[in-house]
Order: sequence, then structure tokens, then C-alpha cells
Amino acid sequence: MDVLIVTGMSGAGKSNAVNALEDIGYFCADNIPPNLLHSFLEEIKKSNEAEKVAVVIDMRAGLSFSNLINVLDETKKTDYNFKTLFIDADDDVLIRRYKETRRLHPLVAKDQTLSVTEAINLERMYLQPTKNIADIVIDSTNLSVTQLRNRIKDTFLSRPENSFVMHFISFGYKYGIPRDCDFVFDLRGLVNPYYVPELRDKTGLDKEVRDFVMQDENSQKMKRMLEEFILFILPLSKLEGKSQIVIGFGCTGGHHRSVTFAEIFNDFLDSLGYRTTVHHRDCLK
Repeated sequence: MDVLIVTGMSGAGKSNAVNALEDIGYFCADNIPPNLLHSFLEEIKKSNEAEKVAVVIDMRAGLSFSNLINVLDETKKTDYNFKTLFIDADDDVLIRRYKETRRLHPLVAKDQTLSVTEAINLERMYLQPTKNIADIVIDSTNLSVTQLRNRIKDTFLSRPENSFVMHFISFGYKYGIPRDCDFVFDLRGLVNPYYVPELRDKTGLDKEVRDFVMQDENSQKMKRMLEEFILFILPLSKLEGKSQIVIGFGCTGGHHRSVTFAEIFNDFLDSLGYRTTVHHRDCLK
């Protein structure tokens, strides 16, 4: 039985992740105390209710959450196929979401003396050990609800012939580096379409921009070197047991060069038979 532990920061999007998992056939259970995980899974197994189970365990469990890592270590000794998904987001985004929804943070609900900021800081401290051992970390800071759900579906949709996923993200350095990237490549030294008037308002999704970027010798050299590097790290990542790699391509504004390279490498890995996704974080800003 495939078992996915879903955890992460409160307000980061775990509920939306679970909705997406249900859409692709997972039996989902929310707010299970860590100490009940093993018995819960045994009941599911006995009843033959599901082949894929997603269980949300987070700070709503209170201090018992601190026992999650020990429980996972014990449960992983069984014949379940375990993975852990951690959903994260920037503190400022989490604070804004709580203000917009007017919901109480779980730690504030337990201790009314805490501010939302203090609760988020405390929660992050409690959750950091779990994040450190997570198989997959998704940062929802710059993802819409639809984009988060699509990311979840692309990552966990069952394809036994190739369960490894390559995620490509384009971004602009002026808006910050995506936190969930395993590797980040800086393309700001390449020829910039922004300074060509007829290309300025276009993006790397347009053929004219891609052609302009890739006709430059440095862009071609960068592409060859990155192809060699990515093909080198892929088998190593699989050997390590990773189920995904997130690669970020950055340029100044996230419109031209980064989008071009994200599209090119998404197509390249797709042509080799890998499952791939591409997300242009800042393309429309």
C-alpha cells in the first residue's frame, strides 16, 4: 500500500493538496494523531479500502506532533511504501492568508497569548526536523490554488513505468529565488531580449524570443553544459531515492531567458521519457 504523509505549515495549502490527491484516487484522512498512524493504516489494509492513502498530520495534533519522526521510523519498517510531502510558504504569505480568512492559527487557538507571527515562528521550529527528512517539499508561496493542485497531480499521478518527476521553474531574481528548488541556474549573463524593442513585451513562450536567446553562442554553450550536468545528476538522484528534482532557471525579471530555458529543458527531458512539469512563476508580472 502506498502511504503519503502530508504535513507542513498551517495555511500553506495542505487542504488544497489533499483535494488534488483525492481527485487522483488517494484515500485521504485529515488530522490523524501520530500515535494512531500505525493502527489506522492497519485497519485500512485489513479492509482493503484503498491502495493509495494520504494522511495529514500537522500541528493540530499539538505536542504529540513531535513524536511524528519516531512513529514514521517505526512504521517504515512495515511493508508500506512511504513518502512524506511537506507544504511550505513564506511567513509573510502565511500571515496574509490568516488575515484574509480570519481563521485562527492552530497554536493561537491553543494559546491566545500568541500573535500569528509568533505562532508561525514556533510552528516552523517544531516542523523543521520533519521538513529535513521530507521526500518532497513544495513551496506554495507563488502558486495559485489551481497551480498547487496541478503540481500535486503531476507529482503523484500514478505512472508505474516512471514515477520520477522533473519540475522546471522559471523565475526573476528581482522577485526572489524559489525555495523548493534543488538546483538553481543563473542566466542573467546571457543575451537579453528585454533590450530589443520588438521583443520586450513578449516572453520565452514566444518563438521569436526563444530564437533570439538561443542563436547566441553563449546560450548554446550553457544549454550543452546544463544538459550534461542534468543527465549526470539524474541517476544519482534516483539512486539516492528521490522521487523528484526541482530545477530553477533565473533571469532578471523572469520573462525571457529563464522561460526559454525552462521550456527547452522541459521538452528535452520529456523527449527522453521523463515525467516533467514546467511553471513560469513571474512570466506575467
